[in-house]
Amino acid sequence: MWWHVSPADHRPAAPHSLTPLTGTSHSKDFLMQDYPGLRRRGFLAAASGIGALALVGCGGSDDSGAGGSGDGTGGNDGKPKRGGRLRAAFAGGGASETLDPHLANLFADAARAKALFDKLADYGDDLAAQPRLASGWEPNAGLDRWKVTLRKANFHDGKPVTAEDVLFSYRRIADPDKAFRAKASLEPIDLKASRAVDERTVEFVLKRPTAEFPNVLAAFGAYIVPDGSSAADFDKKPVGSGPFRFGSFAPGRSAVFRRNDDHWDGAPHLDEVEFVVANEESARVNALLGGQVEYAHELNPTTARAHEGKGQIEIVRLRNSAMQAFAMKTDRAPFDDKRVREAFFLIADRQELIDGALSGAGVVGNDLFGKGYEYYADGLPQREQDLDRARSLLKKAGAEKLKVTLDTSAVAAGFTEAAGIFRDQAAKAGVTVEVRMGSKDSYWADILDSGTLCCYRSGAMPIESHISQRLLTDSTTNATKWHHKDFDALYQQAQSTKDAKERAAVFGRMQRRLYAEGGFLVWGFADWIIGTAKGVKGVDRKAPANTLDWARFDKVWLA
Repeated sequence: MWWHVSPADHRPAAPHSLTPLTGTSHSKDFLMQDYPGLRRRGFLAAASGIGALALVGCGGSDDSGAGGSGDGTGGNDGKPKRGGRLRAAFAGGGASETLDPHLANLFADAARAKALFDKLADYGDDLAAQPRLASGWEPNAGLDRWKVTLRKANFHDGKPVTAEDVLFSYRRIADPDKAFRAKASLEPIDLKASRAVDERTVEFVLKRPTAEFPNVLAAFGAYIVPDGSSAADFDKKPVGSGPFRFGSFAPGRSAVFRRNDDHWDGAPHLDEVEFVVANEESARVNALLGGQVEYAHELNPTTARAHEGKGQIEIVRLRNSAMQAFAMKTDRAPFDDKRVREAFFLIADRQELIDGALSGAGVVGNDLFGKGYEYYADGLPQREQDLDRARSLLKKAGAEKLKVTLDTSAVAAGFTEAAGIFRDQAAKAGVTVEVRMGSKDSYWADILDSGTLCCYRSGAMPIESHISQRLLTDSTTNATKWHHKDFDALYQQAQSTKDAKERAAVFGRMQRRLYAEGGFLVWGFADWIIGTAKGVKGVDRKAPANTLDWARFDKVWLA
């Protein structure tokens, strides 16, 4: 049985209007008040019965546009106007950049990919999966087969998006010889057994029951491309089904995309969107102030406070969007000793890091991803700095005069400041930290496999997606090198557990282990800050980074 539900029917109440966060500690009640949407994933995820799992979040017929996940634009932007080119400045990845959506790792990559391509589903403001190219999904009673129906949509060359395109895309991502971002997320699917029932219906056969399979469809990087696409196609003239068509691309410099008048979700208001690479935050700000761009992604808190309310530009704060952390590689010395990792957890003065690196614009972390999200283990004691205990642990580990290198870069707001602050904190425990500045162009690729300790951050995604993409043995973005088969098995158990409370208990068990001995020292959660020109309208003001309505330029216009 299919259920057709308007997105508005299962969307949680909008978060309260928030004032900038100050440098004070924040309790569970504070988070529940300020991030209510992140606790409620809609009744799709909240209900534990099979009937509740057979829901689709689309409105009307399967030919209608699903639209956005919510009206977070502020409500005072007026009637949309058509035309013009929006220039958006992002930090980029240098000359190695690609438009292959399955290799989209940076935020610039993700923003370009969502302009050119579509996924079957994407995360709404509350991190619940919202249908995109899929018009609906339905499991069998055992939750090990899911039927996904596609809406009527075309690629930019006029060919329809079919079930074969979906299967080709997923099989390409799952190629064992490649390191595509969504590979670990798609692991539950038996792609050899899955089949195209007809042109617009896919039957996914799973390796085990999976209660929250829509999250797999929404996985970061799980874009649908035409059957037969190759890497060369993406480098020359990529063809997707997204709201914009390819115009031009100069890796490490710019990309220009043009409006797709035939997009299934309606044509964009803009004629064109141009992505401009500006790795320095100061360059993005100056370009915005000077009128060279109309959208500047990722500003630091100091910049935001200097310009907020001054009338020259608009500042948009996306709350609780960015995990701030230090990543310790657990497969090599000195962090292959869990006593050293625990010592580093206790060296950190998290509030000092929030105040110094983020100018107070954030909340303290507790060494786990997803504060305020569904399944978050918020019952664990908040870690506080304990230098005596840290010294004792280091002594037991034979690391009393430990020297480590902390890799950082100006690639992200607060990274260099956080590195300097932590260096000084570590010195109080007898640890010598050498801060090493990395290239802004190659930082993320460099720190994935090299070094032992680095500055790290993440945008929003469900906790189960964070685990699948970063903490499983086969995860392609496993920066902490956390490789434990028994942990992988727990994740599979959580996926297969039908009852929501029992599933939460398994995720809680996994997080308790990460809290005790994991590789992420999560010291805070920051606001994600964007600057726009005064004439830019339609920018969502509450969608966390990585979600559907973040950097969604098909709904933006120039007044």
